[in-house]
Amino acid sequence: MNDDVRNIVLGVVAAGISAALGWVARTYLWKRKLRKKQAFFGLPDNSESLLVVNRDAGSPDLSVHRYDVFALLELSALIKDCGAHAEVITQDTARQGFGERTEFCVGGPGSNRRMAAHMHAMLPGVRVNTDPEPGPDRLAFQIGSERYRMEKGLSEYVLLARLTAGQPGLTRPVFLFSGQTAITNQAATRYLARNHERLSRKYGNNTFVLLLKVVNSQAYGPDVAELIADVTRAAQAPLPAPAAPRNSHRAS
Repeated sequence: MNDDVRNIVLGVVAAGISAALGWVARTYLWKRKLRKKQAFFGLPDNSESLLVVNRDAGSPDLSVHRYDVFALLELSALIKDCGAHAEVITQDTARQGFGERTEFCVGGPGSNRRMAAHMHAMLPGVRVNTDPEPGPDRLAFQIGSERYRMEKGLSEYVLLARLTAGQPGLTRPVFLFSGQTAITNQAATRYLARNHERLSRKYGNNTFVLLLKVVNSQAYGPDVAELIADVTRAAQAPLPAPAAPRNSHRAS
């Protein structure tokens, strides 16, 4: 074998080794990224998860708003990417505990009793005005001492939360998407899909509660969602009891 042939053979071998090492490195990084994603969502390979959908509050029938359907589709894509499976159930048939399977719960407490139960149990510092009568405080959020009113189509709020049961052996999280309108529910799922890596780096696999504002949804749909605040501490602290009214009549 002359020197030219030897150099060609060595070059081919070196290129093959470099390609193999590159493939191994890319595969390792891809698997590492996937494992972090699976840990954040609590969705290991072939695990089961739960999608709990609300009913359309504006419909007399037991129907699902189209924006909530879009939210479920985005969550289904996340679940599939993790190599997991999903079961879709309605809020009125979800009669089970939490922590055994990852749960994604969509819809405000006025249209989703499962959401109302989760917020009552794990977010005592949050109140949502579910009074059907029109008024400036309809669907307003109270988080701690702050109140967030809705301007429909212009400025609407949604809570995005990752909660853990905190019980031994029950390690799967519950994700809440509780918005003032259906389009804000989809905005929250889209925000999670786009930002889960950043959220994982910041919070790890711990609890967080974020308040998002959906800006001008009548023009931009669910695409423009701004992070207003991390309200984890305020949402988990019980609201102070209202002051008892004073008796204005003196005893005779």
